[in-house]
Amino acid sequence: MNIIRWNDPFRELATLQSRLNQAFDTTLSRPARNEEELLTGAWAPPVDILETKEKTVLKAELPGFDEDQIHLHFEDGILSLEGERKFEKENADENYHRVERSYGRFVRSFTIPSNVDNEKISAAFHNGILTVELPKREETKPKQIKIQAKSPAIDVKKG
Repeated sequence: MNIIRWNDPFRELATLQSRLNQAFDTTLSRPARNEEELLTGAWAPPVDILETKEKTVLKAELPGFDEDQIHLHFEDGILSLEGERKFEKENADENYHRVERSYGRFVRSFTIPSNVDNEKISAAFHNGILTVELPKREETKPKQIKIQAKSPAIDVKKG
């Protein structure tokens, strides 16, 4: 009968865990893309949404776009942003070694709060940033209510 020597089993588990962590870290650190995205070229521009007392502001990064390539719609409380970035190969002699920019059609939709005055929505496009301002209606803006001191009740006793 042969004697089998065991190394430290906890060290082996730690090594296995380290290898699994490395595998998941490299997989999860890449941008998430499923097969459908790879086939259709689907992508979405990054968006920031912020709110002030006066308005809600949406900012979308759309580098390389012109204003006429971006479509903005507001209907039934939904703001939709649409566009398309086409892959344009300059000539047949070009061989790309890497293509990391996203191409294809995109659609982003956002539910807008009911306190937005949809008649006053405005949009501007500058340096690849689309800024959409959604002003709040007057009646929905927070109001400061002043509290007045009440004079103490005077108790007058008849003597």
